[in-house]
Amino acid sequence: MERGPEVNTRSTGAVERVQSSDLFEKAARAGHFVSGLLHILIGYIAIRLAFGQGGNADQSGALAELAAKPGGSIALWVAVVAFVALALWRIVEAVVGKKSDEDAGSAMDRFKAASLAVVYIAFAWSTFGFASGSGKSSGQQNAGMTARLMENGFGKVVLIVVGLVIIGVGGYHVYKGVSKNFLDDLEGSHGKGVERLGIAGYAAKGTALVGTGALVIVAVFTSDPSKATGIDGAVKTLGSQPYGQVLLVLAGVGIGLYGLYAFVLARYARM
Repeated sequence: MERGPEVNTRSTGAVERVQSSDLFEKAARAGHFVSGLLHILIGYIAIRLAFGQGGNADQSGALAELAAKPGGSIALWVAVVAFVALALWRIVEAVVGKKSDEDAGSAMDRFKAASLAVVYIAFAWSTFGFASGSGKSSGQQNAGMTARLMENGFGKVVLIVVGLVIIGVGGYHVYKGVSKNFLDDLEGSHGKGVERLGIAGYAAKGTALVGTGALVIVAVFTSDPSKATGIDGAVKTLGSQPYGQVLLVLAGVGIGLYGLYAFVLARYARM
């Protein structure tokens, strides 16, 4: 019984040694770069939709776009490794805190790290599907899952809660951008260009997430699961509004700017 604290200390020390690996950190930073590339592709697809061309303005659409390029298959496998590395890095942060922090970090910081780990695991899994040739439209998958959950009352409650959570996450993104809190995630000080990228990028992505969550709730109350197709559905709904073409272009540019900011994270993020 007395060996418990000693074992825990050794385990924590082992995790901290893994976290101190330069190779591990570079692989995790590559995850930010890949995320940026996918967001730029999503923004490009949204702009393309504004001019009447097809595509899915979400991660699956971006992955399909990447897969179709020369060397796309190799790029996808590299992306899988990068997302897995970033997910593992977040798991390590959830256990021992940020490498750049002198203390172990707050419980909220660890919760955020664990939540981000789940997100990047999902990214890695989706990317693996396209790399292995079995990728599917996330919009269709979301609609199918929504239809199954809407078959009973409990499932509808779950969907409403999920929708509200997505709206909350989107609202937090907007707040983080407008308040410039994202600058706390970066090492050192940076110029106005980085600030503007972060403000526009976080606001655009947050708005898209708010729209996504709202559509999930609308799908429940209208008994129409086809509305809950994720960010792609939110973007296309935006395009169907008055001045939709202009709104789509603005959304595409904003999401693309978030992608450019992710490149900044790849270089300067506090790890």
